Amino acid sequence: MNCLLCEQKLASTPSWQSLFAIETTSLICENCSKSFERVDIKEEGDVVDQVTSIYTYNGPMREYLHQYKFLQDVALAGVFANELRSELVRKDVIVVPIPMHPQKKIERTFAHVEEMLGAARIPFVDLLIKTNTEVMGEKTREERLSMHNLFSIKPGSDIQKTTYILVDDIYTTGTTLRHVASVLKEAGARRVEAVTLIRAEK
Repeated sequence: MNCLLCEQKLASTPSWQSLFAIETTSLICENCSKSFERVDIKEEGDVVDQVTSIYTYNGPMREYLHQYKFLQDVALAGVFANELRSELVRKDVIVVPIPMHPQKKIERTFAHVEEMLGAARIPFVDLLIKTNTEVMGEKTREERLSMHNLFSIKPGSDIQKTTYILVDDIYTTGTTLRHVASVLKEAGARRVEAVTLIRAEK
């Protein structure tokens, strides 16, 4: 098997964890893995009670995200499966991916956050609807902070008085997460946390 990023041959040394499906076999080589810079940020907040971000948005991560999301290389969904699983395997929480607008999902052919959770074997609940097609990455910080009514809860969804963990690929200003957390708390959620793969500069 070759590295999905640089195509070099991977060393075949399965661990006992992978044999028992506790972790997935690495899809990238050691050199590519080392190129991603961990930040392991945990921040307490008001609307979002806690935000955890795993990696910084450096050059290799930017290239990975471009290849995965925009070049539609869905095989890359599992690259960070072990890291996401270590943050999300918890009892008594409900994991909720940040959704794409249905039109964007058609254009991109897959929901990238859901694919990452699936590759990590993390159960999740599809609770949310994105109500506009605007792309956060194309907006300035001021434009993001001034946006309203970005998400709604799917009709018929039962919001429990428990902890929800939102999952997204990248955190910049936190606007998306705050909007969703507000919607969930207004509907009855007791606590809303978030885990993002990447933390970008604001």
